[in-house]
Amino acid sequence: MPKITFLPNSDLCPEGITVEAETGETILDVALRNNIEIDHACEMSCACSTCHCIVREGFNSLAPSDEQEDDMLDKAWGVEPHSRLSCQAQIADQDLVVEVPRYTLNHAKEEH
Repeated sequence: MPKITFLPNSDLCPEGITVEAETGETILDVALRNNIEIDHACEMSCACSTCHCIVREGFNSLAPSDEQEDDMLDKAWGVEPHSRLSCQAQIADQDLVVEVPRYTLNHAKEEH
């Protein structure tokens, strides 16, 4: 069973955490199940960039992003070569290390 290590994020996961994941789940599914409340304004429909994450290790185990995800990533804050939308990145059989950027472009967030 693959594991995801979420690096420390002062707002979402101050200590960082390593959790188990199921093959085929998205990074966002795993995060939410483990009380890491990554913004996802479009309810996981690949229509925004609020769930942007950076896969620091294991990036090549993920299926390539499609054109729609790439278009949304163009709108994200702080995009890097190993950026993905956590609602679209499905876990394969390799462990991942994921960083959730501190900032997002979520204009619809209710609790700020």
